[in-house]
Amino acid sequence: MRKLKTLLLASAAVAVASGAAFADGHEKRGRDGEVKIIYWQAPSTLNPYLSGGTKEVESASLVLESLARFDNTGKMTPWLAAEVPTVENGGVAADLTSITWKLKEGVKWSDGSALTANDAVFTWKYCTDPAGGCAQLSYFDGVKNVEAVDDLTIKITFNGPKPFPYTALVGSESPIIQAAQFADCTGAKAPECTDANFGPIGTGPFVVDQFKPNDVIQFSANEQYREPGKPAFGKVLFKGGGDAASAARSVLETGEFDYAWNLQIDPKLLASMEAKGLGTVQTAFGTSVERLHLNQTDPSASLGDARSTTDKAHPFLTDSAVGQALSMAIDRALLVEVGYGAGGQVTCNVLPAPAAYASTANDGCKTQDLEGAKKVLDDAGWKPGADGVRAKDGVRLSVLYQTSTNAVRQDSQALIKQWWSEIGVETELRNIDASVFFGGDPASPDTFQKFYADIEMYTNNFSGVDPEAYMANWRCAEIPGPKSQWQGANIQRFCDPAYDALVDKMSGTAALEDRAALAKEMNDTIMRSYSIIPLIHRGGVSAHANTLGGVKISDWDTELWNIADWHRVK
Repeated sequence: MRKLKTLLLASAAVAVASGAAFADGHEKRGRDGEVKIIYWQAPSTLNPYLSGGTKEVESASLVLESLARFDNTGKMTPWLAAEVPTVENGGVAADLTSITWKLKEGVKWSDGSALTANDAVFTWKYCTDPAGGCAQLSYFDGVKNVEAVDDLTIKITFNGPKPFPYTALVGSESPIIQAAQFADCTGAKAPECTDANFGPIGTGPFVVDQFKPNDVIQFSANEQYREPGKPAFGKVLFKGGGDAASAARSVLETGEFDYAWNLQIDPKLLASMEAKGLGTVQTAFGTSVERLHLNQTDPSASLGDARSTTDKAHPFLTDSAVGQALSMAIDRALLVEVGYGAGGQVTCNVLPAPAAYASTANDGCKTQDLEGAKKVLDDAGWKPGADGVRAKDGVRLSVLYQTSTNAVRQDSQALIKQWWSEIGVETELRNIDASVFFGGDPASPDTFQKFYADIEMYTNNFSGVDPEAYMANWRCAEIPGPKSQWQGANIQRFCDPAYDALVDKMSGTAALEDRAALAKEMNDTIMRSYSIIPLIHRGGVSAHANTLGGVKISDWDTELWNIADWHRVK
C-alpha cells in the first residue's frame, strides 16, 4: 500500500510539473513559465488615465480591465460584464438615455477583495474630476451619472439619448480602477500617487511585481484571476527601451524575447529577419494614422509658462494656406514605400476606418504637387526671401519639427524637410527618446502633450469600431494645458465651436448612416483646418516567436487583449 501511495504521489508530481490537466479539466495556472515582451517605447506609468500613450495603455491592460473589450475582428466582447447590454435584452433604455451593466459574479481584485459597482462609480468620478487632468475624459462625454444599483449592477445615465452608449468603462483606454486603492488620489493629487500609478491593483490575468519607469516591468500571474488555468504564463518580463530594429532582432534573430511590438522599420530588413525562421511577423489594420500635428498655439520659449497654450496663437500655422502647402508638398506614396511596405497605406484622413466612416473628400493629398504648393503660398502672400525662405509681414516660415527617435520616422523627417525646402519652408529637425516623448510627466518639457515645437509627428488610433469618443478628442475643452496637468487629447490645440456642435450632435444621433455622415464632416473639418496632416494609414506590425501560441494581434484594442490565452507551443 505504501509503495502504491508513493507511486501515486510521484505520478501527481509529474502531472503538475508537465502542466497536465487537473480533475476539473483545467491545467495549472503559470505552467509555461515566463513570457518575454519588448515594447521599445518604455511605459512611464501603469495608469492609462494619466497618459494617452499607447505603451501605457497596452502595459496596463495586463492588470486593469473594462466592462467590455474589442477582439481582433473589432467585435465587442463582454469582459468584466456578464453580457453586452442592448435595447433588445433590456440593458439599454428604450429612449437611449441609460445603459445598465451587470458585472460577472465572483470577480475579485488581485488583493482578494470583491469587484463591485462602487468601483465603477469611483472610476467615473476619478476621471471627470476637473482638477485631475484625465487623459481619457472623452470616454465619459455625455455621462450625467454613474450609480451602483447594487453590488453587481452599474447604471450609466446620459444627458440625453446616447445612440452608441459603449464608451464609458469600455475598451482598454477606459478600465475600472479600484476605489480603495485610489481613494486618496483624486483631482490634483492624481499624478502624485506613485505607488498606485506604478502598481495598480487589478482584475486582469497579471499583477505588478516591480515597475521601473521607462525601463522594465515584472508581472506575475494573478492567483485571483477568474478563469481557471489562466494565464498559462506565471511571469511576464515587459522590457522597454532600445529601438524598433533591435526589438525585432530580439524575437526574429536571437530568440531572446517572445513578442516585439510596433516594428516600424524598413520592411525589407524586417522580411530578412523573419526569414531566419524563429518568429512570425503579423500586421493588423485598424484606425492607426501616422500624422503631422501643426501647433495652433505659439511654442516660443520667450513666452515662459504661456508657451503652447491658448494665450497666444501660432504666428503662421493658423493660416490654413500654410498647412495646405505643407501637405501638398509631401509624397506620401514614397513615405510608404521607404518606411512601411505592406504595413502602410496612403491616407488623407485622420479617421481612415471603418470604411463606413472614411471620407473621400480629401483624396487630393494622395498626389504630391510641389508647384501647386508654391502657388498656394504665393497667393496667400508668403514670398521667398533672399535666403529662399518665405516670409510675410516679417514672419518667416521656419519650423521646428519633432518626433520620437525611430529610424523610419527620421527617414520620413528627412524626406519631408527636403520637400518643404523646395517650397520655401525652413525646417529644423528634432527627435526625442520615445519613452520621454510619449510619457505623461507633466514636468517634462519634451512630451508630445507639451508640444514645445511647431510641428510633431506620431501615430494615434482608438479602440473599437465607433469613432464618437475619438472624434470628441478635438473639442476645445480637450486642449492640454497647465490647468489639466498637460493632459488632453487635442494635441494641436484646434478649437472651433462649430466642430464642438458636431460632436454634440453625433452623441444624439442614432442612425448609422447619419452617424457616418457626421463623422466624415468632423474629419473633413479638421482636414480643412490643416491642423492635422495625415500621412499613412498604419497597420500594427509586431512579431512573435514561433513557440508562442494564442496570439491574435488586434488594432481595435490593445495588442495584448487576449494575453490570458497565450501559451507556449511545445
